[in-house]
Order: sequence, then C-alpha cells, then structure tokens
Amino acid sequence: MKPTVLVVPILLVEACTTPPPPTRPTIAQQADSIARIFEVPVAYAPRVLDSATVLAFAGQHPGDSAAISDFYRRRGFHYAWFIGDSVGSAARNVLNLFPASDTAGGISSVPGRTGLQRLLMRMDTLQFTDSLRAATELALTAGFFQAANAKYGGIIQRDPRELEWYIPRKKKNYDRLLDSLVAGVNDLTPIEPLSPQYTRLKNALKFYASLDTLPWPTIAWKKGRTTGDSLLALLRSRLVLLGDLPTVADSLIGDSLFAAGVMRAQHRFGLKETGEPDPDLLAELNVPPADRQRQILLNMERQRWLPARPDSNGIMVNIPAYRMLVYEEGHIAWTMNVVVGADASRTVMFSGDLSQVVMAPYWNIPQSIIRSEILPALKKNPGYLARKNMEVVMGGQVVPASSIDWKKYTKGVPFTIRQKPGPGNALGRVKFLFPNSYSIYFHDTPAKDKFLRDQRAFSHGCVRLSEPLRLAKYLLRNDSAWTPDRINTAMNAKTETTVRLKKPVPVVLGYFTAWVDRDGIVSFRRDVYGHDARLAAELFAGEGGAQASVR
Repeated sequence: MKPTVLVVPILLVEACTTPPPPTRPTIAQQADSIARIFEVPVAYAPRVLDSATVLAFAGQHPGDSAAISDFYRRRGFHYAWFIGDSVGSAARNVLNLFPASDTAGGISSVPGRTGLQRLLMRMDTLQFTDSLRAATELALTAGFFQAANAKYGGIIQRDPRELEWYIPRKKKNYDRLLDSLVAGVNDLTPIEPLSPQYTRLKNALKFYASLDTLPWPTIAWKKGRTTGDSLLALLRSRLVLLGDLPTVADSLIGDSLFAAGVMRAQHRFGLKETGEPDPDLLAELNVPPADRQRQILLNMERQRWLPARPDSNGIMVNIPAYRMLVYEEGHIAWTMNVVVGADASRTVMFSGDLSQVVMAPYWNIPQSIIRSEILPALKKNPGYLARKNMEVVMGGQVVPASSIDWKKYTKGVPFTIRQKPGPGNALGRVKFLFPNSYSIYFHDTPAKDKFLRDQRAFSHGCVRLSEPLRLAKYLLRNDSAWTPDRINTAMNAKTETTVRLKKPVPVVLGYFTAWVDRDGIVSFRRDVYGHDARLAAELFAGEGGAQASVR
C-alpha cells in the first residue's frame, strides 16, 4: 500500500507537532491498557486508519512513537476516539488530564494543551472529511500521551539530569485512570497517580492564589516597637492572613499569643524560633503571594518526578531544609538536623539504598581535599598528618609520612591518605553507606556547633548528622546481635567495624523548598543552591523575569 501523506490542519498543529521531552517515561503498557479498553466489539468504530499513516504520524513523535503505533496495531488500526461520525466523550476528558489548574499559577504553557483545547471547542462545528477525521483521531491520541506525561511525569521538556536531578523517575500505571476517563468521570483527583504531598501543595497553591487580590505592603524592620505601632499591627494582620495567628481582634492578641504566632511563622521558614520579629522573618513575610505560588509550582513539578517508595519506608534528606526525615509506612517517624554541602561542593540530588553501618570509621580523604587542603598544609608543616591523626597507605600497607617527598606533589597523590578512628576523625564515630558514584554518605562529625545554625551548608558534599547514634540504633533495631550497648562500644573503639544491613533502606536526597505537612501547614525554604531559579527558567519560560522572583 502506498503511504498516505497526512496534512494536519492548522488547529491541530500544536497538539500534534509540539516536540515531546527528550526523555519520556515508557508508556507502552499504558497504550496496551487503552487498547484493552477498546477491544470490546461495541467500542470499535467501523472505520480503520491507514497503517502507513499511523506509522508516519508516530514517527513525528519520537518520545511516544512506539506507544502510538503499538496502540493502533493492537486494535487493528480501528479508530478509538470516534463513535460513528462523532467524537466520543472520552476525547473531551483527555483535556482534563492536562495540569490546567496548575497553569493558573504562572506556567507559561503545557505542550499540546492549547491545540487540543481549540480542537475540542470546534468539534461540533467541524465538517469531517476522511483526512480531517484521521488527523483528529491521531491528534487526540497524541494529546492523551502529552497530557499523561505532563501531569504525572513532569511538564518541563528537558531531562531532569540536566538540572542536576539524578533521582530516577517513577514508573507509571494509568490503568484505573484510563478506565475512569473512558467512562466519563470528570473528577480524576481520587485516582491520580500522584503523591499526597502533591495534593497538599495543590491546595496550598489555591490558598496563595486567594491572597493575590489583597494588598501586600512591605513590613519594614524597626527596633523598639510599641504596642500602638502601625507596622506591628500590619505584622499581626500578615500573620493572621497566613494562618500563624487566629482570626481575632487585635485587642485579644496578647504578648504570649503574638509570640506563639511569630514562633510558628519562624518554624515554617526554618528560622530560629525566638518569638521575636527580626529582619529574617520579615523578609519571608514580605514575599508576595505570586512568588510563593511559583515556588509551590516548582516543587509540584519535582513531586511529579519522584519515584514511589514500594513499602513507604525509607530516609529522605531535604537539602534546603537541612533535615533528615525517617519514614515508616508513609508517615514521618522522626527527624534530625543535618549539615549539607557548601555551595562549592554541593550535595547531589539522587537516590540509593543504605546498606552498611561503619563504626569507628577511617576517613579516606578525597583527592580534591588532598589537593586543596592537605598538600598546602604539609608544605608549611611536615608534621601535619601526625597532628591530624592521619596516615599514608601504599599497596595496603601503612608507610611513614616522613619517607615521602611531598614537594613533588601538587595535583594529588598516587596513594591513600586516611584519618584514623578517634574523637577527632572528620567522620566522627560512625558513617552510613549507600553506594553511589558521587562518594556521598551520611556521617557523624566532631563539629557539633554547625547544627545550631539556621543555614547549614558547610560540608564537602556528604551529609553530617546531628544524631548519628540514634540512626545507628534505629537501623540495627531488628538485629539481635547489635544491642545499643554493643553499638556504643563499637563506635568508640579504635578499630573499624562494618555491619551490613539485612534489608537495605531506601534513601532519597531531594531538593524541596516548599512542602505541606499532614496538618496543612505550609513551609518554605531559601533556594540555597539556585536549583529553583534554574527550574523556573524552564517551567516559566517566556514569562519575563520569573526566575528572578523565585527565592
């Protein structure tokens, strides 16, 4: 059969030809699900598409090519979206899959949505010829894949790895969603394959959108406020609007209630909870609602990327929050403060499986630190290694540091320098390994003072723990051979001990500057590494200055 050249009308161009992201989730199984839905004889339209036309169209959509062609091949190339000469209601439900409510917060465009919307608006007035009918059918199929990928896999078209996000995307299962869509269900929220956190953020987005119409004057910082100070009244009003103070008359807000409201706000922004207003708090309270909406949208996009945890147990480190969260059955069991990488040595966003607890560890010093810190120190003080309890290892044997001509090394060394176990070890008393290519792990630290600070980006990239003993006991709680006393003894020994976990624990190092807890309290953090600004440049492309407004 001679291939048919399909000319798609202009109103379909956006829906049909907008290039998909370079890396798309594999959705061939979802195409199978669509096919199964329509394989009931009464669901088949009598018309059949030309197979060459379908394959040519699929070739124009590299990200979804296999899914589109496989979908039609399995149903014998019968039409899917037409019932007789008319488009069925299932086609109109495709539009509901697009993250339309999210675009209200400032996302410039979602590929395919506008074209599909225009098409559906004109559906009742179109006079279908054979070529227009085929073009419409294929555009609707492409629209489904674009909508599903945008809604559940991410709106931006770049590979997240280009944005330094190395956490694998979650696998999709659209079966229930497709069944409901074809059945004409309008509200797909209860069955969306999205996390509870995504839904909470979506509600927070609506809340901040409701503040858009209200005046948002800047609250200036001034010491020595008095009870009748107009700026203090404005601060009270702002705290009420954001839910940090109850909605009552100013005269009923006493000093203790006001202090509690200030502390609540400080907690939401990761600031010291003093109960006293200060410049840092006012800077956060002065952020306009529109900027907060953008911040929420950025984190909703990241939630689309996150893989689901099969057993809902694991460990999450939220880098800009400087917090570790331990999850049990999907709920936060406990948390601790952490220190993450400084801007010059950022902690990477990735996932892994924590499999080893190493007590009284050696610190094998990275070449980057040897080059930048140790070699310069040795040139000034040949006794530097001994003073720092460090040693040189060649071929598995410890050799005297005095036997090495340090002056000839400037860019690194062809041997290992390590710090011996002990109270001054940079890794402290214990480290936790989840093998990865970034040489990142969790560990104790002798520098406890850093945990008292609000901003805790100080490390060389690894994650320092404020409560390492607690984590060690928690991970080994089901191993009868490792009692709390034995763990404590091993951590304070002079020899290294490695324990392999019977069941590795999933670990995610993520980057979330906005989130909502189970009580509906919205928290925000500063964009410590600039990842929000980079993502905003993609998500709000074409919206002038959007990235500048993201904190």
